[in-house]
Amino acid sequence: MKPVNQKAWFLVLPVLLLVAISAVIPLMTVVNYSVQDTFGNNQFFWAGTSWYEKVLHSERFWNALLRDLMFSAIILAIEIPLGVIVALAMPRKGWGVAVCLVLMALPLLIPWNVVGTIWQVFSREDIGLLGGALKGMGVDYNAVQDPVDAWVTLIVMDVWHWTSLVTLLAYAGLVSIPDAYYQAARIDGASGWSVFRFIQLPKMARVLTIAVLLRFMDSFMIFAEPFVVTGGGPGNTTTFMSIDLENLRASNELGQGAAMSLIYFLIILLFSWIFYAVMTREDAPRPDKAPDKTGGAP
Repeated sequence: MKPVNQKAWFLVLPVLLLVAISAVIPLMTVVNYSVQDTFGNNQFFWAGTSWYEKVLHSERFWNALLRDLMFSAIILAIEIPLGVIVALAMPRKGWGVAVCLVLMALPLLIPWNVVGTIWQVFSREDIGLLGGALKGMGVDYNAVQDPVDAWVTLIVMDVWHWTSLVTLLAYAGLVSIPDAYYQAARIDGASGWSVFRFIQLPKMARVLTIAVLLRFMDSFMIFAEPFVVTGGGPGNTTTFMSIDLENLRASNELGQGAAMSLIYFLIILLFSWIFYAVMTREDAPRPDKAPDKTGGAP
């Protein structure tokens, strides 16, 4: 039997150590805070699961979770189809490919807090281009006072920022399709919809799975953009769980905040696993049918 070379582990070991230092150790600190209480001066008292019970029985938590789920559902319903449509419209050859790829990548290079600042200024009715234009047309628009305007602004902002990611992933799946598939479709006289349904969409399935997972996790954990644009308002209409956690931290509710952050983490992990399991079930190996011993005779 040929011996297995284990030297590759030495290349992975620095990454594992980095993850342990930057993720696992802080996570253990959060777990520690979630089961204890303190009155200051670094004096901690065992609290058990009381913080978790308080979070799970809090209407504030469930309202924030509902807002997160609604926002993620809207984002996925818009960005996934829109990204596929834009990818289908992009050229496959020529100088236009490089231009389109650069234009698609530009929004992804902007940090989250900068995006929030851009749209905060953009939506202001006194100095912002969007707010001023809508005001000039007689539209009553105010993203910091009207709940509907706040939600529409955040959704449009996220679509502008992240649809490019879906587009680039879908485009990568499209350009990997061999020309032989399209030639066979032309010979068979397949329509454009048939080509998309039976050739392009199945070939994009894997990259779209990645796109759905990435966009769900990012949209479900959104923080910087709504925090800068609306501050969680008006009222609590855009107070997502991430902003609620920041409010708990600011008010020194460390135990409740730690418990809520761990529940938040488990919810993200659960939904991501469900998405992945459902969208990859077609790739699961299926047992072959037993051979017909009768030779097909009745």
